[in-house]
Amino acid sequence: MIRNCLISDAQAICDIYNHYIQNTVITFEESPLVTKDIAERIKTVTEKYPWLVYDINGEIMGYAYAGEFKSRCAYRYTLETSVYLSSEHTSKGIGTELYKALIDKCRQIGIHSLIGIIAVPNKQSITLHRKFGFNFIGRLNETGYKFNKWIDVEYWQLML
Repeated sequence: MIRNCLISDAQAICDIYNHYIQNTVITFEESPLVTKDIAERIKTVTEKYPWLVYDINGEIMGYAYAGEFKSRCAYRYTLETSVYLSSEHTSKGIGTELYKALIDKCRQIGIHSLIGIIAVPNKQSITLHRKFGFNFIGRLNETGYKFNKWIDVEYWQLML
């Protein structure tokens, strides 16, 4: 079931996210986080924006959230979206369900535009964004450097 994220979900979210930090270029963070870090992020994001988890019998299989795109106040109707799944629960439709629920929540709170920022290559994320009608906006070449290689980033946008 999809539900709002709780601070008590921080450890499970930390475990999911640390997999991506340590093993992929999907996130540009390079050092594993601790539960306290994630708990603080949950607290900050959920004060204003949606953070959802996919929970089956107390097991968090994935999460999605929308957060501030830029700090200047004129950006207040545009949010950046993120979705992460447990490595054991990919390709089961969970990401699609989470993203649909997140987009719906963003509409409900009056958001005008969503931005997906994708480190490429990432076929699964591009497919997910296309499925929901996000449009490719542009590519920033060699924006990040992780695992001794340069990584390009694509911006995808959905107007709500």
